[in-house]
Amino acid sequence: MNDMKDTHFNPMNRARHRLWGMVVWALCLMAASEALGQDVIQGGETLDLKRCIAIALQHHPSIKSSSGILAASRSRIDQARSAYFPQVGWTTEASRIHPAGGASSNGNGDASYSEYATRVGLTQKLFDFGRTSAQTGVRALEAEAAAADLGAVRDRIVYQVILAYYALLSAEQNREVHARTVTQFEQHLQRARTFFEIGVRSKIDVTKAEVDLSRARLNLLMAENALTIAGLTLKNAIGVPEAPDFEVKEMPLPSAPVASQEQALERAFAQRPDLRAVMSRREAAQRAVDLARTGCYPALDGKAAYGFTDREFPLEEEWSIGIGLSIPLFNGLLTRSQVDEAVAFLSSARAEEELARQTVRFDIAQAYANLSNVRQRFDLAEVSLMQAVENRGLAEGRYAAGVGDALEVTDAVVAEVAARTESISARYDYQIALAALARAMGERLD
Repeated sequence: MNDMKDTHFNPMNRARHRLWGMVVWALCLMAASEALGQDVIQGGETLDLKRCIAIALQHHPSIKSSSGILAASRSRIDQARSAYFPQVGWTTEASRIHPAGGASSNGNGDASYSEYATRVGLTQKLFDFGRTSAQTGVRALEAEAAAADLGAVRDRIVYQVILAYYALLSAEQNREVHARTVTQFEQHLQRARTFFEIGVRSKIDVTKAEVDLSRARLNLLMAENALTIAGLTLKNAIGVPEAPDFEVKEMPLPSAPVASQEQALERAFAQRPDLRAVMSRREAAQRAVDLARTGCYPALDGKAAYGFTDREFPLEEEWSIGIGLSIPLFNGLLTRSQVDEAVAFLSSARAEEELARQTVRFDIAQAYANLSNVRQRFDLAEVSLMQAVENRGLAEGRYAAGVGDALEVTDAVVAEVAARTESISARYDYQIALAALARAMGERLD
């Protein structure tokens, strides 16, 4: 029996049990997370951009976190408004009182006695010189800032989904380009071997073709790895990293509706959620200065109570009603320090607002510059691709006719690969530039 008792209370056994419990809990969480991803996205499902954005807005942890902050901010408004309503409480007391001296007035016996009381009390704020209204205003503006922060988080998540979505499409097409290149170099190696066997070409052509094929296969392996990472990045961007593998189909964004950069700037100042957030915080800081100054003002309260109290049962009925005026005379310069703090925060909030406006101007200018650049890149990339395809065909034809060399074919194929990847990059960079401009203007992308 003693051995069993010692084993049961062995600290090492307890530690092992806790460890196993943590492991089981972690496995349960992982299984729940994986099940969540599988419920949201089915394996092999084909998603477009709109579907990816919808999943992200519903499941991304950042949006859930910001939504919780917004809900907490809105609850603080009700907390501030509670001062407008009466405060009602009920108390019941039972006391044993022993007066000084511990004896009755005639010196005989114990003078201790019991006292019982039960009452309902009501307190109503009658006037506090704007303290409650200022507090409510500050909380309402903070809630507006939290709502704007949620909008900014939504825009950021959507933009990240767009980046990952087009990065995945780009990676898929780049993989196809490199797979095609492997096929081309395999065909070139077969021709080189055939020409070497009949004595038309030297052994160096075969060796170079083998080197080119090995390099092409290495590039294909890297492209496949990039495709895998792009898929993981998109899963993470939409907030379901444990989701099974899925396909994506191309879905272009609409063209930018703004005619000029000045109009885009005006819309950005009116719509950007991050700018609205700092503006709301600046207004809240202004109201906070007024709130701090109310610490110097008196407060007028109404009080009422009804109950029963006595030394013996049954208790005697009692009630009271009155008005109280409290006037702060000196609180160790607390109110002055609070006002100084509020003024300092107001100065900081104004600077944050100016910085946000500068950021808006920069974002709009940068978005227009990038959009203009990528349009030109796209046009040049298409021309370059056409030329590279033609040049590769000519090089292969010259080599097959025996008038070209292997180096010419290699250079032509490599140039075509570069042109194709640049064309793919330019096409999707244009879509991303459109999204960046819409985000800079504060347009909703979902």
